[in-house]
Amino acid sequence: MTKTLFITGTGTDIGKTYVAGLLLKKLKDCGQNAAYYKAAMSGNERDEDGKLIPGDAVFVKQTSGIAQPLDEMCPYIYEHAYSPHLASRLEGNPVKMSTVKDGFATVCGKYDYVVMEGSGGILCPIDFDHEKIQLEDVIRELDLPSLIVADAGLGTINAMVLTVEYMKARNLPVHGIILNHFHPSDVMEEDNLRMCEAMTGIPVIACVKEGDKELKISMEELDRLFEVKEA
Repeated sequence: MTKTLFITGTGTDIGKTYVAGLLLKKLKDCGQNAAYYKAAMSGNERDEDGKLIPGDAVFVKQTSGIAQPLDEMCPYIYEHAYSPHLASRLEGNPVKMSTVKDGFATVCGKYDYVVMEGSGGILCPIDFDHEKIQLEDVIRELDLPSLIVADAGLGTINAMVLTVEYMKARNLPVHGIILNHFHPSDVMEEDNLRMCEAMTGIPVIACVKEGDKELKISMEELDRLFEVKEA
C-alpha cells in the first residue's frame, strides 16, 4: 500500500517545488521509501544534446536526496514556461489522462510514499484542445488529498480562502496548509497564519523561511497528511 499526497498552491511561483523537496527530504531522513511525481512540467531548459531537462524534478532530487530516476517523475515535459495546455499547443504532445494515471500507478508500485506536485494553482488547465483536463480532474482521478502552499505575505488570506472554498465545493479534500517565505514575529504574517486557519478550518502544519533546509514537522504529523492507496 502506498501513501499519497498532492501539492497545490494559491498560484504559480509560490514554492510548491521547494516544499515538495523538503517534504521528500523529511520522508527520506525518516527512513521512508519516497518518490515524486508531476503530470506536466513547463519552463524547462535543454541540455547540450537538445534534450529537455525536467527542472523541477532535478531540483527535488537535489533537495531531498532521493534516488528515484528522473524518467519516472514526469511524463510530460515542455520548454515554454506556460500553462501545460498552451505549452503543448505550441510544442505538441498534449497531456493524456491515461498516460498520467499509468505513470502514477508505476511510481506507486515501487514506493511507500508518493508526493505529487501540481502545475500552477488549482485552476490550471492541463489540456484544453483535446481531452480538456483541469488540474482538479487529475486530483479526482487519482483520488488524492491535497496540501496547499501559499506565500506568507500580503494577499494570502484572500488567495487561500478562495482556493480552499473552490476545492471544498468540488469535494477535493485538503489536509493542511504550508506558508512559504515566512518571517517569524512579523505581525502581518503571524496574523495571516491565524486568519487562514480561522477562515478555512484547515491547519497550517508548517511555516517555511527563506533558505530553510529542513521542514519543521514531525514524521507523525507528516504521515497524517497522506492517504493510503491499495497497491
